[in-house]
Amino acid sequence: MKNSFNEQDTAEFISRIDKLTPTTKPIWGKMDVAKMMAHCNVTYELEYENIHPKPNGFVKLMLILFVKNSVVGQKPYKKNVQTGSQFLIKDSRDFETEKKRLVDYLNKTQQLGETYFDGKESHSFGVLTAQEWSTMFSKHLDHHLTQFGV
Repeated sequence: MKNSFNEQDTAEFISRIDKLTPTTKPIWGKMDVAKMMAHCNVTYELEYENIHPKPNGFVKLMLILFVKNSVVGQKPYKKNVQTGSQFLIKDSRDFETEKKRLVDYLNKTQQLGETYFDGKESHSFGVLTAQEWSTMFSKHLDHHLTQFGV
């Protein structure tokens, strides 16, 4: 698993993103490449932007009990797994805009580093370790970059 706080690993993710074009097709799934990057951006929006409603106590408890381990654990995601409603991108998106946003989020995360994230509370899963934050960010991104063959 790549480390979201490591400069070389971040550079590798950005190199993979740079191989995408507006016409890159997925190996599986229904999203186009711009929607995929917008979808990946939601993970970072949940941390850096105040644009998604926080789950209520009951929903957060259910997320912690039934979803957290699959998101922050080492086991890779399966193809075509159902996603949370805030991750569904229904409108069309601009490739260059979403690409820039994603690269900016990757750089910001790497620069803030482990110390910033260790013990920080996530939007949906409560307090996470730096390793759990890194896994959450990198596993999701790797899954979708692989989906698009890069």
